[in-house]
Amino acid sequence: MADQEIIKKISVARGLFWVEFPDADLRVLCGCPMDCVKHLMKRGLITQTEREGVPFETGPNAILLSDVMLQNGEFSNLGEFPVLQMLYKQGLILPNHPNNTGQKPLLIGLGEQINAQMQYIYRGNYGLVSKEEIMMTGEGRKRAEEMMRIKLRFAFGTIRPSQDLLDTCTVKDKDVEIRNGVIIRRKSLNIYEFEFQGKRVIVDLNLNEGETYEAAYPLSFQFIPREYFGVIHSGEGDGWDVNRPSMSSIIMFQGKIYLIDAGPNLFNNLSALGIGINEIEGVFHTHAHDDHFCGITTLMRSGHKIKYFATPPVRATVEKKIAALLSIEEERFQDFFEIHNLKADVWNDVQGLEVQPIYSPHPLETTVFLFRTLWEEGYKSYAHFADIVSLKVLEEMIEPDPSKPGVSQAYFDEIKTKYLTPVNLKKLDIGGGMIHGTAVDFKQDKSERILLAHLARELTYAEKEIGSNAPHGMVDVLISSQSDLARRNAFSFIESALPNIPFHHLRILINAPVVDFNPGTILLKEGEKPTVIYLILTGAVEKIRTSENHFSRLSGGTLVGDLPGLYDIPSEFTYSTACFVKALEMPIVLFRELIKRNNLMGKIEQTWEDRTFLESTNLFSEGVYYRVFNQIIDEIKVQTFQAGEVIACRDLTYLNLIKSGRITRSLRGKRLDILEPKDYFGEESAIFNTTCLFRLEALDPVTTYQIPGKLVGDIPIVRWKLYESYLKRASEAVHLGGERDSLRWSSTYSIQILEMDTHHKKLLEIARGVLEVLRTENSKGTLKNALNTLIKYTEHHFSVEQNLMQRYAYPDFRSHRETHKKLMGHMNSFQKKAEKKRAISQEEFKTFFHDLFIEHFITDDRNYAQFLNAKGIY
Repeated sequence: MADQEIIKKISVARGLFWVEFPDADLRVLCGCPMDCVKHLMKRGLITQTEREGVPFETGPNAILLSDVMLQNGEFSNLGEFPVLQMLYKQGLILPNHPNNTGQKPLLIGLGEQINAQMQYIYRGNYGLVSKEEIMMTGEGRKRAEEMMRIKLRFAFGTIRPSQDLLDTCTVKDKDVEIRNGVIIRRKSLNIYEFEFQGKRVIVDLNLNEGETYEAAYPLSFQFIPREYFGVIHSGEGDGWDVNRPSMSSIIMFQGKIYLIDAGPNLFNNLSALGIGINEIEGVFHTHAHDDHFCGITTLMRSGHKIKYFATPPVRATVEKKIAALLSIEEERFQDFFEIHNLKADVWNDVQGLEVQPIYSPHPLETTVFLFRTLWEEGYKSYAHFADIVSLKVLEEMIEPDPSKPGVSQAYFDEIKTKYLTPVNLKKLDIGGGMIHGTAVDFKQDKSERILLAHLARELTYAEKEIGSNAPHGMVDVLISSQSDLARRNAFSFIESALPNIPFHHLRILINAPVVDFNPGTILLKEGEKPTVIYLILTGAVEKIRTSENHFSRLSGGTLVGDLPGLYDIPSEFTYSTACFVKALEMPIVLFRELIKRNNLMGKIEQTWEDRTFLESTNLFSEGVYYRVFNQIIDEIKVQTFQAGEVIACRDLTYLNLIKSGRITRSLRGKRLDILEPKDYFGEESAIFNTTCLFRLEALDPVTTYQIPGKLVGDIPIVRWKLYESYLKRASEAVHLGGERDSLRWSSTYSIQILEMDTHHKKLLEIARGVLEVLRTENSKGTLKNALNTLIKYTEHHFSVEQNLMQRYAYPDFRSHRETHKKLMGHMNSFQKKAEKKRAISQEEFKTFFHDLFIEHFITDDRNYAQFLNAKGIY
């Protein structure tokens, strides 16, 4: 038999492969980033077929997960839609379907990644899973009971754990048989080898530096003027449409940009529309299904905290999905966004743009939005209705008995009335089926204009009698602009970049011409002296220096050519427009003269070297506003270390950026890597509130810039980059060690409550840091800081855990709380002992931590976890 018939391997896209074993009836999707199902459909690996008169789709029946949760800032493992495709479109779960043989979709990978996917898919299926969880968001008991009735009706009466729907295959250090003789082995990070009938293939899921996951469809560039109140149609498809983005819209209001939802490939979508990340004021979120959610990492990579608008139940669902995907505490979501809670069923004023969220029946917490603003004789209004339900389906859910799943007649009437609210412009989900709307329900709708979306097909003639579709990038102007919004933004940007220049001088610069550039226009080449200075107003510009592998992206508010222009020197970078760009074109002579007249040249000269260095690093290469750069430079402390010097964990509140020299990073005597200029260390304590995890030793004389963690942690894009590296390093810390190492995270420690497992990993991470302090340092002050970190996080963990038990009336709550008090007593006693004793050994601490904490995890905590699991809490 030919090799290709034994094992078929197809490279589908970057970081995405198809490996098929025909004789073993195994088809593995290797990697599952956003829109991976669309990639398979476009490559013909998912097709429509029929058996026994039943139509269905072909496709994978297993998924190999990435070893890491993030790659180059994007989610690596998004199994929600591939699993849905297997269960429903292939028919693996459908009653009486020829493919329903009892074999479940299979998740393959590291245990930690499998557990994360199981929790993320669980939350994607159901959102909040109990009345108690809904009430924790501030909803009253009556509303919570109503929402649970609807949720259970969509779930056919039972909320099922992911284990009921999926099988798993955990890959460790040894060969593992997947199914029917197919073997998999992990060669190294994200590199796997399959073996079957003596043949082997290797799959590498790693992305190279600077690479991103590919979009499944091309989008043409659009030039979109900013309007006073208008709607940009950024997506009309659904999660299965191979040619269009998922349903979404962008609202322009008084010069500000607001997104509605954050679907797949959001970065590419915004680029095509000529919108830079830093232009975005806020996002209104309807719900947490992946086709409306998984682009949210793009918004986390902004230079400012984007405003997040949602009702508390919707936000809680989003936070739980993020927590599962990234293994972080739910409250960490607020590190990246400025949270604005919206009240349902009333008008909320967002700086003149009024918005009313309306709860829409869906398998998980969902709102549709009504927007309006005052104008002329009343209001101009827009309705964004994704995802809604067919009124026929909802009517079939009417159940007069309030103790049973379903809806009341009164609720049905209320939803019907709200759905038919007349507006100037309404966009509808008409995806049909069990959980989406239909156009026919809006045949009598009195809205002026209706758009039909959330489907992967052409509109029928009957649907065209009701509404129309909108090509990508089409704009509906509800109120046209009578002012120059671009120039108004220019004033705001230039004032931020040059805060010490008086208004009358700023107005001179603002009077410069505003120019438009096509995509791919080179504004300034490396090695050339600039003739003008550009202030980017809209769109994005790529900053490139291939000799140093430097590729970054600049958005609104960024100056191009200012430093080389001031000093009449060649540019070190090439600047090329990534989309349609609008910029203020300022003459260099004028710019230089105003800088001199305001005595700013001296300040710029003082900060020249520091700013040039910071901008050349990956950490600060994009998205950071000038005023923040100036704050950082003002706060920098320079620190030096001699060759061979061990870098102690003393300056815990500072992030260290290496200016010159090299540093080895090791753990438990094992060298992990070498940090070089422009690398950094100390983020675990300065940003993420844990203790030092590694031993650091200077290989050469080293100079570092120490930057206050508080300053850096407030910049979302910098925090996101730090988090991606911290995630890998923390994983190394808690997973490194032999099978008998009690401080090495093991699946046996999991209590199957995601939030508490995340806390327990954090405790192990901090304990590892304490061990490293004991191994490498003799400083009592450093040890005290490390133990204080452990005590502080333990107190936080116990408080959250007790609230969880109390919320669900755990019968042994009081006993468990007393155990916590005893453990804290032992912890404080150990710290006092450490302060008095001349030295604490590593083994002494390990024994202490194991006896008090590990035993508590696997005994007491497992008892309450089983109680909560029975209530659907995982």
